[in-house]
Amino acid sequence: MPELAQQFQTLPPYPLSDVPAIKRDLRARGVDVIDLGTGDADLAPPPDAVEALRAAAMDPANSRYAFQMGLVEFREEIARWMRSRFGVELDPMRELLPLIGSKEGIFHLPLAFLEPGDVTIIPDPGYQAYLGGTVLAGGEPHIVPLRPEHDFLIPLDGIPTEVARRAKILYLNYPNNPTAAVAPRAYLEEAVAFCREHDIILAYDNAYSELAFDGYVPPSILEIPGASQVAIEFHSISKTYNMTGWRIAWAAGSPELISALTRVKSFSDTGLPFFLQHAAIAALRSHASWVPQNVEVFRRRRDAAVETLRDSGFDVQMPCATMYVWVPLPEGEASEPFARRLLLEQGVAVLPGKSLGAGGEGFLRIALTCTEERIREAAQRIGRVLQPAG
Repeated sequence: MPELAQQFQTLPPYPLSDVPAIKRDLRARGVDVIDLGTGDADLAPPPDAVEALRAAAMDPANSRYAFQMGLVEFREEIARWMRSRFGVELDPMRELLPLIGSKEGIFHLPLAFLEPGDVTIIPDPGYQAYLGGTVLAGGEPHIVPLRPEHDFLIPLDGIPTEVARRAKILYLNYPNNPTAAVAPRAYLEEAVAFCREHDIILAYDNAYSELAFDGYVPPSILEIPGASQVAIEFHSISKTYNMTGWRIAWAAGSPELISALTRVKSFSDTGLPFFLQHAAIAALRSHASWVPQNVEVFRRRRDAAVETLRDSGFDVQMPCATMYVWVPLPEGEASEPFARRLLLEQGVAVLPGKSLGAGGEGFLRIALTCTEERIREAAQRIGRVLQPAG
């Protein structure tokens, strides 16, 4: 067998690949496992989307290849939604691209733009597709820790001049997974100006734009003046509509960026299935009537998690967006050993911060993927194991 490619060998193991087997073993032994590790909610999708999927699946025409063009009606519905939600005008045919989940679009983008020696600027902790796409495209990741003292923002004025000169892509994700941080508009303006100055693509992962609380309304990067020249934004049906396994998403950006990503995808897949596009249209049309009640469920879960963790002595910030709570550990405690101990001793699965990058060390990510009662129980169990100093 030939040796594995060098760039493949430099990839880290995917986070906690052995945890599913541990959870199965615990459940087989009768342990009550509460899983707050994966951002995959236990809630149902919009009924309109389910019905649209059922009806579309009955039509043989929807079993054929969609290719990258897909349904014109889906593209037009995305454009209407982007206009209504963000005030952004987009050409449905030239500035939008349906994706098989935002992850594959994010992963494929570097294949169109990176040469050996080119750099991408990656937040740490962060979504592993940023790193994987960079490395397998032959690029070099420049990892920037997200720290509390910077409000979990990449300090753009701290990027070395040589890195900025060689950089082709800057990845930003706000509201942020895993830290739940949000970016002020002034910071987004700074990011656009930075990318324009250095001729860098701004890849903006906006998968959590609709999961926001307490009056906060996340923006699109495309709202920022000048962003249309440098930015490509990734949106997902997954988190907003509890449809993670359906793998429906889209990219929005300039015709040049969309065309390049389309060409890469034309060699890797034959498009998002038609019946899923029909379901996505129904989901988007249900936004105004359905999403607020779904967000309210996550708000109550957020409150339950934060209140109970605070009662246990943890200094937890109240997030105003995403489906996560970013929990600081006692000083000096490593996140991965504690997460394993928590799973094995208390039957609670969480994501150790380090599994998403060294910059996440010292934190745990809790996903709001169970009922309020189960979240409170899990938080109490966490308090039994992870006792903060003092």
